[in-house]
Amino acid sequence: MRSISLLSCLLGLVLVLPASGQQASPAATDQTVQASAAAAADAAPATAAPAQDTQAPAATSAAAPTWSVGPIDFSGEVDAYYQWNFNHPANRQTGLANFAIPANQFSLEAIELGLAHTPDPIGFEVDLGYGKTFQVVNSFDNDRGFNQYVRQAFVSLKPMKTHGFEFDFGKFVTTSGAEVIESYTNWNYSHSLLFAWAIPYYHFGFRTSWPMGKHWVGGFQVVNGWNNLVDNNSGKTLGVNLTGTFKKFAWVGDWYGGPENPNTNSGWRNLFDTTLTLTPSSKVSVYINYDYGQNRNFNQSFLFLPPTGPARVAFADGSLARWQGVAGALHLQATSKWAFTPRVEWFDDRSGFQMLGAGADSFGTGVVSVNNIVPVPQQVKEVTITGEYKVLEGLMFRAEYRHDWSNRAFFERGQPACVGFTVTTCPADFGLGNSKKQDTVALAFIAFFGPKR
Repeated sequence: MRSISLLSCLLGLVLVLPASGQQASPAATDQTVQASAAAAADAAPATAAPAQDTQAPAATSAAAPTWSVGPIDFSGEVDAYYQWNFNHPANRQTGLANFAIPANQFSLEAIELGLAHTPDPIGFEVDLGYGKTFQVVNSFDNDRGFNQYVRQAFVSLKPMKTHGFEFDFGKFVTTSGAEVIESYTNWNYSHSLLFAWAIPYYHFGFRTSWPMGKHWVGGFQVVNGWNNLVDNNSGKTLGVNLTGTFKKFAWVGDWYGGPENPNTNSGWRNLFDTTLTLTPSSKVSVYINYDYGQNRNFNQSFLFLPPTGPARVAFADGSLARWQGVAGALHLQATSKWAFTPRVEWFDDRSGFQMLGAGADSFGTGVVSVNNIVPVPQQVKEVTITGEYKVLEGLMFRAEYRHDWSNRAFFERGQPACVGFTVTTCPADFGLGNSKKQDTVALAFIAFFGPKR
């Protein structure tokens, strides 16, 4: 009932807030160097770099209508879609997707309402919502509570006479990646493999940003870790971010490092993420995103009770899990209303560490089967083409075709091939399904509005 009440409230707010016809800046709500859109604006040109919260891909996206009341800026979205999976998976779940997961049905990806006040010198941002997006983003934290409806919630301090320095504390999305959580601010509707499996979604702690000259902004973070409001150990993860913004291109580099193994400070997880965005004209934009990560495993042992009895899957203490990938997209703004974006990428989860939970509960029984948590080392590739039509300010349709394929038979097709929940009927080298490829088509309807810029 709490979920239904929250959904009703948010939907009511989105429907009654009057959107003006004033043109908003085409940048996303979470702009430039995660810690501070304002700080970056003081130091650099308007073109942003495509980090998880820097959002260069939004530079040519449809602008949202604006709505503000006094010092409070409001933003929001309703994102719904229908997705057809040609594999007809029995669990009606699209493999390796992160938000657009339900297959062959109408689905609500997200309904969201944001409130923000630009620091002067005190500010804040709170983004609340409901839908599959919020379920996935907050699924890793053991103490979800109301946090399952929160994308971001932080306070900001921007002292006078500090040349744009800003300090934020709370829950905020990561600076890594070429995409952001809200699909309408990205070029494609579905999120990339790198976004879903190579990087974190959010952090809890503090972050800073500080303009360094005309083109550069640097930032530093100390956070609990990856995707956890409550830390899984007593160690802390450090983050360093550097953004360079120029007339025709932007570059972002991120590093996160710290102990991320459960209930121990032994072994570090390191992530290096970088994105280069080229904007040769107002009609053409390109980004290239690369990620490399590794985790020194300790205490990575899982005990569970499938119908066949106790079983244990473990990454040996001291072993090193590695993953890396590269993605590229070309955004073509054909007219003021039409845009097209092809995307290609390759992701190598050589230890099966990052995609370990990709097939969890894939049988829809509420019980995790043996092979659902057996590591499946694999290389996955995908090609996506997205067409976008902007009906009017704050309302768009998207149509998308996506083809994923792996060197392992990872994708479920038709009825489950592994029906006995045993190693014999579901050998580890068979993966979690019975196909090496997956094709999907999605049709999305997105309504949104944003604050003044």
